[in-house]
Amino acid sequence: MSADELENYETDLELELYREYRDVVAVFNYVVETERRFYLANEVDVRPRSAGGDIFFELTLTDAWVWDIYRSARFVSQVTVMTFKDVNIEKLTKPDMTL
Repeated sequence: MSADELENYETDLELELYREYRDVVAVFNYVVETERRFYLANEVDVRPRSAGGDIFFELTLTDAWVWDIYRSARFVSQVTVMTFKDVNIEKLTKPDMTL
């Protein structure tokens, strides 16, 4: 496989992932962004932790979708994520009426 073919393959995967995201985002309540991944979830529990003087966050996400082009199963019922960097959690607004 040439470099161009590999780049085209990854571009196609990213486009497919974006389309999947667009299709599923409406069924989730939260967007969660860490330094490594992007998630959609219906429930988010964040717990600050410390170990050896370092502070990190333990996130438990329920009914989640993982933004990762290399995962074959992006929907997970529950996932625990550890992150040492800031975490961004945004509550999604739901329209009152959908057409």
